[in-house]
Amino acid sequence: MARQRLGQHFLASEAWREKIARAVLAPHCKGGVWIEIGAGHGEMTALLAKQAAGVVAIELDEKLLPGLRELAARLGNVIVISGDVLLLDLFELAEGRSYRVYGNIPYYITSPIVHHLFARAEKLEAAFLVMQLEVAARLTAHPGVRDYGYLSAFTQFYSRSEILLRIPRGAFRPPPEVQSALVELRVPGERASLGITDEAAFVEFLKKCFSQKRKTLRNNLRAVARNGPAERLLDECGIRRDARAEQLGLVEMARLFARVQESA
Repeated sequence: MARQRLGQHFLASEAWREKIARAVLAPHCKGGVWIEIGAGHGEMTALLAKQAAGVVAIELDEKLLPGLRELAARLGNVIVISGDVLLLDLFELAEGRSYRVYGNIPYYITSPIVHHLFARAEKLEAAFLVMQLEVAARLTAHPGVRDYGYLSAFTQFYSRSEILLRIPRGAFRPPPEVQSALVELRVPGERASLGITDEAAFVEFLKKCFSQKRKTLRNNLRAVARNGPAERLLDECGIRRDARAEQLGLVEMARLFARVQESA
């Protein structure tokens, strides 16, 4: 039985589990190490294990652990970890090896999980996450559209994001109140070409630029451009004074960030 306080919605449809497995285990994704967030009853764990060198199955619900451990004993290449993924170091769980992540994640902590994945992304190859369709649209949105915001920019700084599948409510038990999607986040994103040395400072800069979406970027910049008029910085970067953060791509954001850093 799913526990609502944990945000559990199990993929009960075998057809949909197999469809997701085909999308995740494409030819370029075979082998290697997988970390699974929220292994549940282990159905997806078993599908991953068929083509993986090893699977680290993370599960927070203690009631599900005995069944997962029995499955791990049968499969031989699965390790079960009890705990909250947000408190675990995925790099250490992968023992320094390159790894991929799969998770049917609690929708209410999608953003914290995405941030956690990229906190130490040096060995992360890709993440495949089942999440609320509305959030998936934000992660994959492009500048100039309604869904584009801080989470879009942050995600695309670290990864190339794409919606692979749209999943109906009926594929889950209990069915969620919203539509779902399988999203691929493939590392690296635009950070590979932007040449930003202080990534933490750039992420904070993005937060401030997107902090008040109804205001122009000029107004939001006043919190970070203390040594010169925000208008001048925008002019120097070739950005309209009435531009809003959601209209700018990461290349423009990086150029503006560099100019703000120089003027500090």
